[in-house]
Amino acid sequence: MVGKVPLIMTIGRDLCRFRVGRSGRTGARAALVVEGSLSESPAILCGMDTDRFWQLVELARRQVAAPADADGAAAEATALLAARSPQEILRAQQILWDLMADSYRAPLWAAAYLINGGCSDDGFDYFRGWLVAQGRDAFERAVADPDTPVDHPTVRAAAEGGNELEAEDFLAFPCNAYRQATGRELPRDSFTINYPDLDPAWNFSFDDHVKVAPRLPRLDALYTA
Repeated sequence: MVGKVPLIMTIGRDLCRFRVGRSGRTGARAALVVEGSLSESPAILCGMDTDRFWQLVELARRQVAAPADADGAAAEATALLAARSPQEILRAQQILWDLMADSYRAPLWAAAYLINGGCSDDGFDYFRGWLVAQGRDAFERAVADPDTPVDHPTVRAAAEGGNELEAEDFLAFPCNAYRQATGRELPRDSFTINYPDLDPAWNFSFDDHVKVAPRLPRLDALYTA
């Protein structure tokens, strides 16, 4: 059985803090007025929406030497986003946590449990941070079918080496970008997190091989071989 969403979540080494209720919901989003503007960036990053967010992630991924270097990608994403306006950074933060809410699913949590040899509430956040850092295709495929991470080379290498796949720093990159761009902390109540209820059909211990194996057969085969 998975745990409840914590009242206080602390993200990243630089402690980007925010509050969520036990249902995973905040209050209404506060209106924000942010003054000032930053330098111009490439046209594909002009404005900020979901497509441009993923374009930024892909640009960051291309600038690291090793595809598995999610922390390096987080640093690159921070630098790219810090070159945008404060309003765009705030929008990127909301998009990131909309993606985190969309991926807050029990089957994916079970997959993370298999891959990392256990998975707490925070661990599931960090796994999904790693998943975002892998780019749009890997993220959307895993959300649609949580058995598909088995096709990812980094997952297969992690299974062989016994490594965990987490990227806490990637969850903090909009916070860090805002700090770099403005010299200020991200405003409180600048974004919302609306976690859905978890599928009750998956309300069992993810250590239960008899129940997990038929639901995630390829990952189970990889990690129990």
